[in-house]
Amino acid sequence: MDKRLERILPRVQKPARYTGGEYNQILKDPEKVDLRVAFCFPDTYEIGMSNLGMSILYHTMNSLDCVWCERVFAPWGDMYEEMKRAGLPLYALESGDSLDRFDALAFSIGYEMAYTTVLDMIAQAGLPLRSAERTALLPLVFAGGSACVNAEPMADFLDLFVIGEGEEMNNELLALLRTAKAEGWSKRDFLRRAAQIGGVYVPSLYEISYKPDGTVAAITAKDGAPARVTKRIVVDLDSAPYPVSPIVPSTEVVHDRVNLELFRGCVRGCRFCQAGYIYRPIRAKKPETLVRQGIEALKNTGHEDVTLLSLSTSDYRPLPGLCDGLLDYCESRSIGLSLPSLRADNFSMEIMEKLQKVRRSGLTFAVEGGSQRLRDAINKNVTEEDLLHTCAIAFAGGWNTVKLYYMLGLPTETDEDIVGIADMAGRILHCWRENARNKNRGVKITVSTSCFIPKPHSPFQWEAQISREEYLRRVNLLRASINSRNVVYNWHDADTSVVEAVLSRGDRRLGDVLEEVWKNGGRLEAWTDYFRFDRWMDAMDRHGLSVSFYAERERDTDEVLPWDMIDVGVRKDHLKRERESCYTSTLSPDCRHRCSACGALRLMEGGKCDG
Repeated sequence: MDKRLERILPRVQKPARYTGGEYNQILKDPEKVDLRVAFCFPDTYEIGMSNLGMSILYHTMNSLDCVWCERVFAPWGDMYEEMKRAGLPLYALESGDSLDRFDALAFSIGYEMAYTTVLDMIAQAGLPLRSAERTALLPLVFAGGSACVNAEPMADFLDLFVIGEGEEMNNELLALLRTAKAEGWSKRDFLRRAAQIGGVYVPSLYEISYKPDGTVAAITAKDGAPARVTKRIVVDLDSAPYPVSPIVPSTEVVHDRVNLELFRGCVRGCRFCQAGYIYRPIRAKKPETLVRQGIEALKNTGHEDVTLLSLSTSDYRPLPGLCDGLLDYCESRSIGLSLPSLRADNFSMEIMEKLQKVRRSGLTFAVEGGSQRLRDAINKNVTEEDLLHTCAIAFAGGWNTVKLYYMLGLPTETDEDIVGIADMAGRILHCWRENARNKNRGVKITVSTSCFIPKPHSPFQWEAQISREEYLRRVNLLRASINSRNVVYNWHDADTSVVEAVLSRGDRRLGDVLEEVWKNGGRLEAWTDYFRFDRWMDAMDRHGLSVSFYAERERDTDEVLPWDMIDVGVRKDHLKRERESCYTSTLSPDCRHRCSACGALRLMEGGKCDG
């Protein structure tokens, strides 16, 4: 360990974040590998170590004998300041080596508020921020993750982006980089050849022009790059890599448990949900695969909880049998089994009884809209009867805590819809009084709201976000409508949502804003401790850009969108039809009942959708 680090660690919170040495970490001899990859997560250790995607790709890249992939996380503020004072550069946890000794920096970007932290980590690595200023081939700086389906705000800083699922794509890219390093290619030659790998987007090979009104005029591919970059998917999840020996964190993390991914995609088609569209088509693991992987991971880590993950866990058809298979192992060992992402329309007593065999957790349901009309408009396909029936089952079974999530500002929302949220909470309270097995424990109903953010590649990508002032008006209306002490109301702050909406639908001109925010201290902006709204607004003003243009402007469906060079598999005409259905509150069937012909099946290459 670096002597400077030894002196620093006693002065910071949670020093185990920065030491490495965890059980199941992967160590290799740097002299016996051809490429060293710094896998960078632009957030804290606790967040990154809870990310299943990072765990999968860490083990996938390390499966190559010629590659050593190590983890890098963003330091918290106290450690950040201590490192600056000591002149200690950002380093990887496995070896403790600074990032200037690596051939590639690979970032995982799952949310837009991480952008400034990416810039900060590039700077901490001692590299120029902008791709054009890094003229040598090495180190290559690239990124993947769900936020990259609109890569344009970060286009000037990253050499390339991997679009879609990286299990196969990352290793293909690293194989090409290994060849380029061995043969002494120029960076430009490498990027031109990398652009021929399916799913690789190289921003420097695309020219963006703008109209006088500030909208995009055209996106022009050059030097042989494809006009559209189609995302990559893993067709067969049963044979896909899964880390049955994941790293065991040395300190408490957000999700300190074994995470099992049941399936990718979602059968529902909620119109506000970007994830439900960009992860199509639906592909599921077999229950026997999940049982085997879950038990192996528990044996190899000593974790005391298993979580079943997906966008909508209760839509997994073999769920009861899967629970039985896992509980055969877990129950006698007091290992908990939890199922997030439950739906009110298919929650059953059978599943509930299985969940409470070891330990009981609270129930959480994403209702999203305060009236049936609005839920139909967003294609949520959950009725009040569904929710009350589910709550009755849960209360009769001994549950007394329910969390309900809603969005404010959805297209077509009215004040009546907002008041309907409070009315629903009141009816759930009445349901508890009628059905609770044990009324002495009381009940807690938590209502949480966030501000709707229009996202690329969803049917609402053309919609306007409501203003900060209007969001707060709706928050206050809901607060005034809740009149029971058993109902707790929490709301997400409006300022972060505004910035996220700007970045979500932004173009390359926002690169200057990001750099300005970073220069003024912006990092870890997803945390309220560090987020400063004025810093963002000042940077927008300084560079002549408008929040209303990016966040509050409804787009014409014929407008060229900044992310139109990215193809996630869903056709734009399908998104347009779904948007039109919103305004007539027309439901679309889920994929299990009828294929919506969204276009994603063309990505399967001989496989079939599990919807």
